[in-house]
Amino acid sequence: MESLEKHLVDLENGIIKLLDPPFNKTKLEPGYIKAYLPGVRENGGQYTHAAMWAIVAFTKLGFGDKAVEYYRMVNPIEHSRTKEAAIKYKVEPYVISADIYGASNLQGRGGWTWYTGSSSWFCKAGLEDILGLKVQNGILKIQPCISSKWEGYSIRYRYKTSVYNINVKNPEGKCTRRKSKILF
Repeated sequence: MESLEKHLVDLENGIIKLLDPPFNKTKLEPGYIKAYLPGVRENGGQYTHAAMWAIVAFTKLGFGDKAVEYYRMVNPIEHSRTKEAAIKYKVEPYVISADIYGASNLQGRGGWTWYTGSSSWFCKAGLEDILGLKVQNGILKIQPCISSKWEGYSIRYRYKTSVYNINVKNPEGKCTRRKSKILF
């Protein structure tokens, strides 16, 4: 994860690249990704599925501060906070992009929006891995991995015909807590 942060997290452009440097000056044939321009999609840009998997990995390791920071960073609204950022991003700020370009004059430009795979992973990483809300075999489990700066959070969750108002408190400023279970 240290190597990922050192080589693939691009704070300036708000992306987590799939690989770096891009394949463009090599005799190696890594497959179809070499067909993309350097910095586009999987060839040196952010492939959002993989960015979400990195965020999930940070939660599995208990690094809530990093998981929340990177989740916020790749959120599409963060790429459109200012007029200049929106002009650079060039795609809808209210949907997740499957990829964000990471090289040359295309840095920070979103691509292939409305791709359900990326949005599903974004939702899963946020709800299940950061907020820790999971239902398995009729058992609600809450095992958050949040920012130590969060005092807590609330979720209104509907399960079948019931509505649950869940409040998670974090008075000790920890990233992770022991699991809680609620039987349905």
